[in-house]
Amino acid sequence: MSGKAFASQADLEVKKVSFEQLSENAWAYTAEGDPNTGIIIGDDSVMIIDATATPVMAQEVIRLVRTVTDKPIKYVTLTHYHAVRVLGASGYQAEGLQQIIASEDTRDLIVERGQQDMDSEIGRFPRLFNAVESVPGLTWPTLTFKGEMTLWMGKLEVKILQRGRGHTKGDTVVWLPQQKVLFSGDLVEYDAACYTGDAYLADWPQTLDNLAAIGAEKLVPGRGPALKTPEEVKQGLAYTRAFVSALYRGAQEAVAAGMDLKAAMAHTRKLMDPDFAQVFIYEHCLPFDVTRAYDEASGIRDPRIWTAQRDQEMWHALQS
Repeated sequence: MSGKAFASQADLEVKKVSFEQLSENAWAYTAEGDPNTGIIIGDDSVMIIDATATPVMAQEVIRLVRTVTDKPIKYVTLTHYHAVRVLGASGYQAEGLQQIIASEDTRDLIVERGQQDMDSEIGRFPRLFNAVESVPGLTWPTLTFKGEMTLWMGKLEVKILQRGRGHTKGDTVVWLPQQKVLFSGDLVEYDAACYTGDAYLADWPQTLDNLAAIGAEKLVPGRGPALKTPEEVKQGLAYTRAFVSALYRGAQEAVAAGMDLKAAMAHTRKLMDPDFAQVFIYEHCLPFDVTRAYDEASGIRDPRIWTAQRDQEMWHALQS
């Protein structure tokens, strides 16, 4: 394993994009395990959910949106603070952007660790930051909320909700109650690894229960294909639960047995490889995932800040 390129620096394969209508007002932009973007077309305006990684990459989303509507893109909602989700927001300025919406917790995380996260993510996964020089800097929300807010896009009710911690402490979902469509951000993944480097693994299963209780019939996950039936939504929730539960169980067992991080990695692989080794970005995520799970199982309640240097040190320690 020692010769393996750091994180996803060797991943250069461009993914096939799908742009699908899920309901009268909801669309999904998905790309074979790359980060997804949600689109809501209301009576008078458009909302983008997760802005892509760079303004140049946002142009591809805009191009597809413009094939179905010429309404102004007034809102960008951030499901959480990770650079790959937020740094493209400035690309929507010319399209009528008025508000960048995020939870207060997400804004707090940008204040605390946004710059380190940006530097770290760009180093990990260059392909996802195409034309990174077009990023003007950190993306700052202009409108924040705590717990829940409702936005009316004409007659269309849009609920923006926090239903618990999982992927980060700021996790936000967007819900269309009239059409039973949920945009989950990275709280739900399908056919892709869950990145848990900034996660609350002990909380995540309960948060998934809270999402299940919303009653979505269609769901756009953070990565993977759009889930288009109640049965598929159930599968997506179960898949995510299985991933994060196996990961955290492996770390808890490793800590209880007095293993060091490298031994914990080997132990967790035994539990997880049979079910998940083949899914998108598994090898990329696992070192970060096991490191955070090991920390949390050791009593480190809040995720430590990843820096480009910490990334490299952790990666090489686990590969050698």
